[in-house]
Amino acid sequence: MVKLLKQKKRFDLWLLLFPIFFCLFGILMIFEASNVVAFRDFGDKYSFVKDQFTWFLVGIVALTVTSFIPYKKYYSLAIPFLGISILTLIAVFIPGIGIHTQGANRWIGVSSFNFQPSEPAKLALIIYLSSWLSAREKGRLFAFLLLFGLIVGLVILQPDLGTAIILSSIFIVMYFISGVSLWHFIILIPIVIAGTILATIKSPYRFARLMTFLNPNFDPLGASYHIRQILISFGSGGLFGLGLGASRQKYQFLPEATTDSIFAIIGEEFGFIGTLFFTIFYLLFLYRIYLVVKHAPDKQSFLLGGGILTLLGFQTLINLGSMVALVPLTGVPLPFISYGGSHLVITLIAVGIIINISKHTVF
Repeated sequence: MVKLLKQKKRFDLWLLLFPIFFCLFGILMIFEASNVVAFRDFGDKYSFVKDQFTWFLVGIVALTVTSFIPYKKYYSLAIPFLGISILTLIAVFIPGIGIHTQGANRWIGVSSFNFQPSEPAKLALIIYLSSWLSAREKGRLFAFLLLFGLIVGLVILQPDLGTAIILSSIFIVMYFISGVSLWHFIILIPIVIAGTILATIKSPYRFARLMTFLNPNFDPLGASYHIRQILISFGSGGLFGLGLGASRQKYQFLPEATTDSIFAIIGEEFGFIGTLFFTIFYLLFLYRIYLVVKHAPDKQSFLLGGGILTLLGFQTLINLGSMVALVPLTGVPLPFISYGGSHLVITLIAVGIIINISKHTVF
């Protein structure tokens, strides 16, 4: 990172400062949300924080490395990256390799190291689509739909509808900004909507989440318990919050307090004003990425940056939207903030790619 700051080639410094701030703030909030559970389960209230800080250091190293790799290099790596990602998405269903927990197959275990293949698959997909769609090709819609169905289908089977929605967003946005005919979207959008509805109503737990979104009083001690506890957190925080360390929901009332629901802890401790500033910072960060994409030097970098902007933007939007009951709960982590090594490292790698593109832009 020191080398990155001292380099001669200009880059957008805000693209580095914002993620570091978010990560460090996330580590603080993970401690706030996890210290009770960590002490109960591991006898060490810093257990989650130690893990996250380690992943943060790994991610910063990865960010620094990718910021120096010319983005054009990814053109030749696109197919291998995508192939490996598809194989790992399949591997989660193989006994002895995939980890089956809480009714889902979302993890791969190698010795004591576990990772979630759907996280690197997001970035691999962006790299592949930016390479593939940067050149015109007749009759590409059918091949595009096959790839769409394969990758999103594998993720839905895990099952992980939240990640499937993020991947679908990447597919659709990158296909759209590549300059294809609008007629393709007249075909594509209904298929995606119909698939999402079908995946929701065919799964009992997804259907229950939809019902709790439509009616938060539905099954208050069961399906709607999670969203009710989230809303209690925000309600307790009020305008200015209870203060750092004063959260009551972290005492095992709020499910997934360190991961998907960590924004509720932020709202409880910092209140409406704190979450407002936090959201503004996110928007400013996304705006800096938008400027890089807008002034991208060629189509590949435009698509690559646009895909990363879609990933971070939609993931943030879905997480925050589900926390305030604007969209159903989907189990999507908040970028840079939520506990978890796979998504943190991949997100920082994506930032490194954006930083490299920013060196070639003028704005």
